[in-house]
Amino acid sequence: MSGDNLARRAIPDGARIHFWDAPAGGQLRAFAWPAATATPRGSILFQGGRGDIFEKYLETMAHWHAQGWTITSFDWRGQGGSGRLTPAGNCGHIEDFADYIADFRAFYAEWHASTPGPHVVMGHSMGGHLVLRGLVEGAAVPDAAVLIAPMLGFKNSLPFAERFARIMGGIGDSARPAWKTNEKPYTRDSRYSLLTHDQDRYDDEIWWHNEKPEIVTGPPSWRWLIEAFRSMRELRGDPRLRKMPVPVLMLVAKADGLVDGKAALKIGAKLRDARIVAFGEESAHEILREADAVRNRAIGEIDLFLAARAQQR
Repeated sequence: MSGDNLARRAIPDGARIHFWDAPAGGQLRAFAWPAATATPRGSILFQGGRGDIFEKYLETMAHWHAQGWTITSFDWRGQGGSGRLTPAGNCGHIEDFADYIADFRAFYAEWHASTPGPHVVMGHSMGGHLVLRGLVEGAAVPDAAVLIAPMLGFKNSLPFAERFARIMGGIGDSARPAWKTNEKPYTRDSRYSLLTHDQDRYDDEIWWHNEKPEIVTGPPSWRWLIEAFRSMRELRGDPRLRKMPVPVLMLVAKADGLVDGKAALKIGAKLRDARIVAFGEESAHEILREADAVRNRAIGEIDLFLAARAQQR
């Protein structure tokens, strides 16, 4: 098995899982791992993607924790261990992406006030989209931000896809699942090949799902899909992108089968202080859970970025 199996399939000593009471109502499952040093390097808030759980990133979190960082994460509303917003089994649902941002704003404020700086926010996939939107809207002003395969467009999305989603969502209950499988519908590719070239790291997620079936999130709802299209479209056209002051590192997988790498590159070019690192055919969607050659390069880029830019503002 590549990497450290113990770091990937066990909650580390000193870390705790708890539930955070969101001001908007409901409890979100959170992970807190204080730095094991009297002089912390700083604090990282790491946010996963649609359907993600923070357990998937324990291996990478362990890397930064060993450098002296305090690590925090929480499962987004309506997925993972944060419960469901629809009776449709494990369907991932949200009424409005603004609900995610409200949670992010409130959690960030508490986290920023209670953890040592400098403060860094990282987001993968949907988490990358929400982190960037939060930065643009002023929900968070960290010292630096890292976006990993950010969801800024859907791969191979047809021009009328958003309209189609609105039509389908308007037929019956929009909280019903948009399709049957966990990732994008009607693909011939296996979910494994969409996410990573590393079978062992892919198996880690399945292991956690077997250990904790209650944290499994399946397909999104039609409402989630409608709101995702709207949020991405509005963010792409937001003039505040060019004025957003937080230094950003953006890691993009050009061969990503889930999100549109070209859309991410276009948005990255609008940011006033951004370093963009692109990967080719060697990387699928989950860059930080890829084979060692890709993952090590990605972590190396992040470490260099943090050393140069993650200073208290």
